[in-house]
Amino acid sequence: MDPHLLRTFVAVVDNRSFSAAARELGYTQSAVSQHIAALEADLGAPLVERRPVGPTAAGERLMEHARPLLLRLEAARADIARFHATRPARLAVAATPLSLTPSLARALARIRSSAPGLAVTLAVLGREAVLAAVMAGDADTGLVDGAAAPSDPLPLPGPGPLATTAVAEQPLVVLLPAGHPLTCRSSLRLPDLTDAHWLDAPDTAVPLAQLRATARTDGFRPQVSYRGTDIRGVGTLVAGGHGLAALPRTAAAGLPGTVAVPLSEPRLVHRTEALHPPDPAAPVPELLAALAT
Repeated sequence: MDPHLLRTFVAVVDNRSFSAAARELGYTQSAVSQHIAALEADLGAPLVERRPVGPTAAGERLMEHARPLLLRLEAARADIARFHATRPARLAVAATPLSLTPSLARALARIRSSAPGLAVTLAVLGREAVLAAVMAGDADTGLVDGAAAPSDPLPLPGPGPLATTAVAEQPLVVLLPAGHPLTCRSSLRLPDLTDAHWLDAPDTAVPLAQLRATARTDGFRPQVSYRGTDIRGVGTLVAGGHGLAALPRTAAAGLPGTVAVPLSEPRLVHRTEALHPPDPAAPVPELLAALAT
């Protein structure tokens, strides 16, 4: 399967337009049409409906494979480039909003003080974007977070050749609006909350998919979706009665109009892990050591 054709297919489906995909990729519209036709001939199935533009059933199935395949190709390119590339001294870190903590700030300060000429960049991204940035070599390391059983690794979506290092664990709480009937509880059980209204904020709270997998239920249905990266936005929506959210204890502290109640069952923690190549270049090992202490 030609990756150039696959990339064109993803662009057409994402844009729901052949002409918009052509502008994005720098091709002519005729070339985009030829790419889609060639991919359909190769796979022996229609992949794109023309009017309106959108994936067929076979195209939907291919989309499940397309992004991971293209990401792995970018990861392979970045991995090989590390063998011969000479880069200026830099440390590029990608972090999810909940992994952007005072501990990270202190660790970066230690690295900068030991290497004054180091260029440090920090990008705050969603979980999937952090993974993609590290695999493509755009970030030297990435910090991701989520819910897990104590000492268990995070359920990451196929990190490929990357290694992971645990850097933090802390208790999980359920964020409730002030005045909610459950704020008087000393703790809450996750299975008792499957039918509650939840806020879907996959990049700034524990993803609802993780809660469903943990509780082994199809509950935890969202009432409102939030696609921001500001934890204060989550607090504002919870305070306004738009749904509950599961957060690490420190992130939930001090959000106006909300009350945080510890989660007692099942035993879960909020875990933060660093993603990095198996043999990371300096100063990534120094940063990981600083985070660990």
